[in-house]
Amino acid sequence: MRVQWILLVGVVGCVGGAVAPRAPLPPATAAAWRAPTADELRRDLTVFASDSFRGRETGTPDERRASAFLVARLAALGVMPAGDSGYGYYQRVPLVRQTLGPGTRLAVVTPHGTTTLGAGADLLPLLDLGASVAPPKLSAEGALVFVGHGSAEELARVPVRGKVAVVVNDAPESAISARVQRILARQPAGVVVLLAGTSTSLLVELESELRRGLALAGPSPQVVPDGERPVPMILIGRPRAGSPLVPHGWPTDDHAQALAGRRFTGHVDLVRQSVMAYNVVGIVPGHDPGLKGEYVAFGAHYDHLGVVAAEHGDSIANGADDDGSGSVALLALARAFKESPAPRRSVLLVWHVGEEKGLLGSAYFTDHPTVPMDSIVAQVNADMIGRNNPDSLYIVGPIASPNGQGRALGVVVDSVNAALARPFVFKREWDSPTHPEQIYYRSDHYNYARHGVPIVFFTSGLHADYHRVTDEVGKIDFAKLAHVDLLLFDLGEALADRGSRPR
Repeated sequence: MRVQWILLVGVVGCVGGAVAPRAPLPPATAAAWRAPTADELRRDLTVFASDSFRGRETGTPDERRASAFLVARLAALGVMPAGDSGYGYYQRVPLVRQTLGPGTRLAVVTPHGTTTLGAGADLLPLLDLGASVAPPKLSAEGALVFVGHGSAEELARVPVRGKVAVVVNDAPESAISARVQRILARQPAGVVVLLAGTSTSLLVELESELRRGLALAGPSPQVVPDGERPVPMILIGRPRAGSPLVPHGWPTDDHAQALAGRRFTGHVDLVRQSVMAYNVVGIVPGHDPGLKGEYVAFGAHYDHLGVVAAEHGDSIANGADDDGSGSVALLALARAFKESPAPRRSVLLVWHVGEEKGLLGSAYFTDHPTVPMDSIVAQVNADMIGRNNPDSLYIVGPIASPNGQGRALGVVVDSVNAALARPFVFKREWDSPTHPEQIYYRSDHYNYARHGVPIVFFTSGLHADYHRVTDEVGKIDFAKLAHVDLLLFDLGEALADRGSRPR
């Protein structure tokens, strides 16, 4: 699941047709079918989240090795390839890596001289605000004002319009968005956020994104000009006593004030390099001549963070739960659907690349689908499904999706879950577009939903090992993972066999 800092940012019968009889298979084939098991999930994840895959970072040879593992398994199962023409299971995802070029300049000018600020060492420009939000400007210039902690009272004490505002955030990361939005509403020329206290961990994430960030390649190599960027430059750093960005007496003097005689000037020079990454796509065909051209889609992201700063001597972020758990769950689903009697509709399986870089693989797939988007009747996303309480599961989508497009799907999900021998207790507090954690926007289902596809997102939730090197295979609850996978399989069967779409 991606870290995303958004600033602007008995029931089945009542919603659809009856389920038609399944096409019977010969006894030997039917007997071969088995539900997803803990053993097969453990077997695959032990390889997929091993150190030899080096964290599966998008745009690296490690990503290619991970995708080749998935492709080999799909080929062995006899799943139909559904990538680009001539590329088998692979769908090419053209990306671009943006790094800071030699023309990047950040400085504070005073009557006594100029203090140059290091791009990276002192300040990091924020280049991406999340899906569907325009990027910030690459240049800023204006008198410096210090707005303390960015409260409404502090902002009322100093003029901000046309100036570069400096704010200190020593509260949790969740408070940053509200503070920056208050500042942006006053039309500054730029914003500098100095992270202190519990929010400093965000700086590590941003440093990694700046060094290793990727974006979808656009139709033109030209960077969007500042005139088309409505959001002013936003920079992130740490507060330091004696810095030209804070009052002379800071931290004792931390009240809002103009920093007389100080002027900030900044320009970010972006250098772009082309990178090719790959989604992995397969299909298990349905049997109904009238419905097999429609698809129940399952998705997981197979990328993770790669090699990161060492923690107790370990620098490989294996991503066993995020999202190794969902990736191997889809492999088990592919095997189960291949061995079970074919449903009426086809089953589409997509392993998305680049989720951790900004939902890139799913954005590309939904904009350039290898099957018609209007043929996808529902998308089921599995991201981090192998940890925490064995009997509970978060569900997102039925309520959070716009225009009520997920409500009928939610009814089917509840019905299928109720039919399990041991139903899950669904946690629904994240199923809101306005929840502070913004989970609805943080995994690949979001890109399907923005195209009008009913979605449901299953996750077992965040934990202390999220985005750390400690997210390892030994901490996965494989019995729970198999139980979640059974729910996914039963849901897929129900959706594929319904007489009508869930809408």
